[in-house]
Amino acid sequence: MQAVFDPSIKRGEARALRAWPARTYVKISVVIPCFNESATIEQLLRAVRASPLHETEVIVVDDGSTDGTASILKEKGAQLADRILYHDANRGKGAALRSGFAAATGDIIIIQDADLEYDPGEYPTLVAPIRSGKADAVYGSRFMGGQSHRVVYFWHMLGNKLLTLFSNMCTNLNLTDMEVGFKAFRAEVIKSISLREDGFGFEPEITARLAKARCRIYEVGVSYSGRTYEEGKKVTWKDGLRALYAIVRYNFFVR
Repeated sequence: MQAVFDPSIKRGEARALRAWPARTYVKISVVIPCFNESATIEQLLRAVRASPLHETEVIVVDDGSTDGTASILKEKGAQLADRILYHDANRGKGAALRSGFAAATGDIIIIQDADLEYDPGEYPTLVAPIRSGKADAVYGSRFMGGQSHRVVYFWHMLGNKLLTLFSNMCTNLNLTDMEVGFKAFRAEVIKSISLREDGFGFEPEITARLAKARCRIYEVGVSYSGRTYEEGKKVTWKDGLRALYAIVRYNFFVR
């Protein structure tokens, strides 16, 4: 049986664990970090509920929204989500995900952004390598496969590819889209990792930690409906700088 490895231990000290056997039916937890998404949160939750997966637990973490998102969640969220957590102030995507991971009870945890850029209808594709027992983590990729993509910002695409390249050089992985906001994990893997990044540095941090733990990572091509800044996009060049810092920090200085 193929071995997998405990993400909480240091590089070079991997302790083999029994591989997770293929399972045709597992409980899925969808964690949705949310900040100022009043225009999309209800539609996104309805799309998650309409996804092809059975036994799906939906957890929303409102990260201190100030645009009425919290009011929408309080009014309609009870019918659309299993659990809604509220942060008193905006702490960042990474902090929201940590709260969601801690609350999740599923065997597989999916990260779903609240902005409708990624399609919940593609959950079966995203989780298939985990369900079959092949993967510990699966990254959706906007840059592989034949799925549809909205044409938006060239410089964002180039920045994502450069960050992925630099991350790959440090981790010795061959990912095509490290920064993607559409990922799935075996729950026992993601819950065993002590995450630190509060903001968008989560993506390079989790990638570095998975690589150090020698976890089995797969990629699958996903569609992407990118939005403009006028439509609410939040990532800026400052987040790119933080990602560079996080790549160096978590690959070389933090165990």
